[in-house]
This record gives sequence, structure tokens and C-alpha cells, in this order.
Amino acid sequence: MSVTEFIAVGRRKCSVARVRLRPGQGDVTVNKKSSADYFGRESLRMLIVAPLELTEMSGKYNVFANVHGGGETGQAGAIRHGISRALLKVDPDFRPALKKEGFLTRDPRMVERKKYGQKGARARFQFSKR
Repeated sequence: MSVTEFIAVGRRKCSVARVRLRPGQGDVTVNKKSSADYFGRESLRMLIVAPLELTEMSGKYNVFANVHGGGETGQAGAIRHGISRALLKVDPDFRPALKKEGFLTRDPRMVERKKYGQKGARARFQFSKR
């Protein structure tokens, strides 16, 4: 018996999420924990399920995500990106709606590197005239 499964990879900042969608009742599992246990903030949990709610698939698929790297917000964004890509495999007709909301765009913003002779990426050491 083969279970239909849709697999996709989502990325944001330094986070990489491998997402699997399986037919089910809408459970979201992140790194073998429920999304409520993994993400403390409600806003991050809402961010994750946004693509499912947009395409009206929230109660039809269970989400299994393995995510590593980055922080909480980056990981949530990576999972959202992965779910969006997996939903395209479920039904390519979701593309216009997902694209309009910006869920398919890989957010290119990364941390700017620290430069030599400076305190940070943009911050300089304090200048003293005398």
C-alpha cells in the first residue's frame, strides 16, 4: 500500500526545511514535535499554515517538517516556503494564488557580513577627533 506523499524543500536565511505532505486531518509536526511545542509564538504557527489556509487544504493534509539552521523566524519561513512548494505538486492550479501572496518567492535577505576595521556590518568604531 503506497501513501501519496508530496515532498519539497523550503529555505529562508540560514534555515532549510524538508517538508512532506500526507493526506490526513491537518496535523503539523516539526522535528518530531507538534508545531505548538516547537514554536512558542502563535504568530509563527499562523505563518506556517498560511499556504494551507489560502488554498483551503488545512484539514486535508498532515505536514511533517524537518528543519535545521537559523532561528525561529527563519525556520518558520522555511517551512512555509516548503509547504507552498509541496502544494504545487498537489495541484499546479494553486500557483497564481500562492505567487500573489509571495509564498513561492525564496526570500533572498541574508545577514550582511562584518567588515574588517569596523564594529559590525555597517557600524563603525567610534571616531574621536581629539
